[in-house]
Amino acid sequence: MTEELALAVSELNTWYRPSGTVFRKKAVPVLHDVSFTIRRGEILGLVGESGTGKSTLAKTILGMVPDYTGTVTHYTKRPQMVFQDPYSSLNPAKTVGWILEEPLRIYGKYDAPERKRRVADILEEVGLSPEYAEALPCQLSGGQRQRVSIGTALIQKPGLIIADEPVSALDVTIQAQILRLIRRVRDEYGISCLFISHDLNVVYEICDRALVMKDGRIVEQGTVDQLFDHPQESYTKQLLAAAE
Repeated sequence: MTEELALAVSELNTWYRPSGTVFRKKAVPVLHDVSFTIRRGEILGLVGESGTGKSTLAKTILGMVPDYTGTVTHYTKRPQMVFQDPYSSLNPAKTVGWILEEPLRIYGKYDAPERKRRVADILEEVGLSPEYAEALPCQLSGGQRQRVSIGTALIQKPGLIIADEPVSALDVTIQAQILRLIRRVRDEYGISCLFISHDLNVVYEICDRALVMKDGRIVEQGTVDQLFDHPQESYTKQLLAAAE
């Protein structure tokens, strides 16, 4: 039933039109007949090698890719993105407090004292003390910047977060901390998550189900236990062998 869904993608085909040339070039297909759903409160993994179309799928879901056919239906409000490199997505000239408060200013629903209170609350939620509100992104570690990036998404109270390789640039200890944070946010607030990764071990650690993507197509899907214990496709078996 639709009330149980956060997102439904049906027969999605996406392509890019090359630019920067006087010659008209044929559109380049990227995604092919992609269909899946994410339930409310579910963490769905999306795995595959680099260049398989994972990030294109994320951008299409968020309306950042104009050339597509098929349907993308959101059943929650204000879907948000958490990027692989938080430093590139955080304004280096602004403090953490300003960055976290900016979505609330744009939203226009809260006065200044309420915005400040919510910034303090979200810092606590992602495991950072209040003084970090005065810090610049360059003064933070990679893990701390990723916590700010997650906080920027959470402060808008989304129903769905798309996390695109959010821990791949972090060391193993910090990876574990960020994964626990994402899982706790899901458990406490029922937020759904599309968790994109090339690392099947990370997907097994955090996800409920997973999609395996190859050359812009979903070639296999199931619970993480099914994919790990009884993979059907040779490509899935290759990814598992590489993850050992």
